[in-house]
Amino acid sequence: MRVAIHGKIFQKEVRKHIQDLFLWFSKNEVEVCVSHSFFKILKKASIKNLPDTLYNLGDDLSSCDFFLSLGGDGTLLESVTHIGSTEVPIVGFNTGRLGFLATNSPDSVREVMKNLQAGYYQIEERTLLHLECNKNVFDGLNFALNDFTITKRDSASMITVHTYIDGEYLNSYWSDGLIIATPTGSTGYSLSCGGPLILPRSNNFVITPVSPHNLTVRPMVISDESVISFEIEGRSKNFLVSLDSRSRVIDASVQLAVSKEKFKAKLIKVNETNFLDTLRSKLNWGWDARN
Repeated sequence: MRVAIHGKIFQKEVRKHIQDLFLWFSKNEVEVCVSHSFFKILKKASIKNLPDTLYNLGDDLSSCDFFLSLGGDGTLLESVTHIGSTEVPIVGFNTGRLGFLATNSPDSVREVMKNLQAGYYQIEERTLLHLECNKNVFDGLNFALNDFTITKRDSASMITVHTYIDGEYLNSYWSDGLIIATPTGSTGYSLSCGGPLILPRSNNFVITPVSPHNLTVRPMVISDESVISFEIEGRSKNFLVSLDSRSRVIDASVQLAVSKEKFKAKLIKVNETNFLDTLRSKLNWGWDARN
């Protein structure tokens, strides 16, 4: 078995579980390669049994059987950019806070790895967004698992986002910005702006305005077979666009369109927890302080 690992800075109480993971790798003769950035963190934390094989963003990881993400949901989103079109299955360990995507606890590392080795797991395929633009804004990493956003750059006036679906005019959103979210991303930024929750296999995108000036403007669910294009206006000459947690500043001359990516992200499940269970546990559905 060959695995790749990426992660972020972790708390002291998590260290013993990460050390346990690398000891398990060593005893079971698992081939491991670690991202350069995470390797530095592991060395600083004095983790033993570290591998000699390291990789950089952009290296081909297609020979790996699994990709381990050690951090929060942001780390898992970053891990998707490391994998790209190779579609290596990802298993997320939550050493962060919410853990909506990275659902496995750090103390379950041995159990999870044993299940992976034995083939006791399921794979959930998640739709990705693809950004088409006339400039190389995101260094070729033009895809996102959660969302694509257009927002004003500062605290000045609102912007206007003229939006089209398959070439047909939809609306001019006079607002602080606009979010195009996948079903996976419907539980993130879109949700906090009043967008609906969408089940992972719904084959939809949701268009959610950010603080719209016209109160009758509401989030809209559309088919993920659609192509959504934009024209941006505002008093400011620059705007902010983002793919998941990666943001760039652009001007109005940049042409933007969003559609469904050709490849998908494959998330590994090694327990019986499903999306509805996660909604209840992470969003406290049904929880009442009076009880």
